[in-house]
Amino acid sequence: MLTMQELRERLPRSGRIEWIGLRSERRGHVDSVAQAEAHPLVGLIGDHGKRVPGRLKALTGEAGERGVEDRPMLGAPVNLGAVNLGAGATQPMGGKRQVTLIQAEHLPVIAALAGLDAVTPGELRRNIVVSGLPLLALKDRRFRIGGVLLEGTGECHPCSRMEEALGPGGYNAVRGHGGITARVLEGGTVVLGATLVAEE
Repeated sequence: MLTMQELRERLPRSGRIEWIGLRSERRGHVDSVAQAEAHPLVGLIGDHGKRVPGRLKALTGEAGERGVEDRPMLGAPVNLGAVNLGAGATQPMGGKRQVTLIQAEHLPVIAALAGLDAVTPGELRRNIVVSGLPLLALKDRRFRIGGVLLEGTGECHPCSRMEEALGPGGYNAVRGHGGITARVLEGGTVVLGATLVAEE
């Protein structure tokens, strides 16, 4: 008989990236994009206007090049996802809500609960829509989207803006269906149609 831990780690299949969205500013419109660059210190480059920090020039081999802090990712994947604390221990860098993910299969459920014909990922203000995989199973695990390594950090609970986006009761319509938050451990490019695979 499988233990509860083993049951939680078993997934029926890998997932697929169905949609990617970025906001140019904090309360700005969410734009659909074909790909996004992920960086361990800031999350998705361009979301909320995030840029590669200027202090990383020397670390990324771009020292002396003008404007590097204003460019999106610097090409090769960057692995700055943890600080070495000595004796083999590491502490992840970056915030816990660098990336938000929601399950594609939950969009029609949210629409039905809100009394709407449909809802869009942009209205729900998430970064990545994933199909084919139960996202809640990843909230305390590491997973890869292509070459990008992410770590699920918790559930992505709705905010009061859901009332604006979906109408009265929008907040409650999203409760339990809001997806998860994640931090970037190894950077790279997240591409539409890419496969999401949980780390063993």
